[in-house]
Amino acid sequence: MPLDRIDIAILETLQKDGRIPNAALAERVGLSQSACSRRLDNLEKSGTIRGYHARLSNAALGHQMTAIVHISLSGQFEKTLSDFEAAIKRCPNVLSCHLMSGEYDYILRIAAKDLVDYERIHKEWLSAMPHVTKINSSFALREIVDRTAMGMKPELA
Repeated sequence: MPLDRIDIAILETLQKDGRIPNAALAERVGLSQSACSRRLDNLEKSGTIRGYHARLSNAALGHQMTAIVHISLSGQFEKTLSDFEAAIKRCPNVLSCHLMSGEYDYILRIAAKDLVDYERIHKEWLSAMPHVTKINSSFALREIVDRTAMGMKPELA
């Protein structure tokens, strides 16, 4: 679905404030409330807007450590990938998981309370995943950027 300047304005506004009332959103983007609501429905139905959520602080929830984990599997057969992906979705500490090209098959971002907790996650979850042949873990020292919003350029629409 091609996005016009109004769609982009709606998306940019929602990225900054996902709880903005429809009336305020409509006013900000220059539409009537009903037209804005229709646009929003279309953006949701098309999958451009995938959902709304509260952004939580891992540290405030007791997860002070972020691990970046590279995983290699025994192969890239469809069953191998689907078995791993089904299993990794069940691990509650995995914040993100990406199938990759290159040296490793997957990259994970994992939240842990501390090194002892990460060791537990490694033993109970990561090492128990199907088809895993190699696990390479790195630990974030400090977070520099963690964006949920992406910039949009109206001239591309």
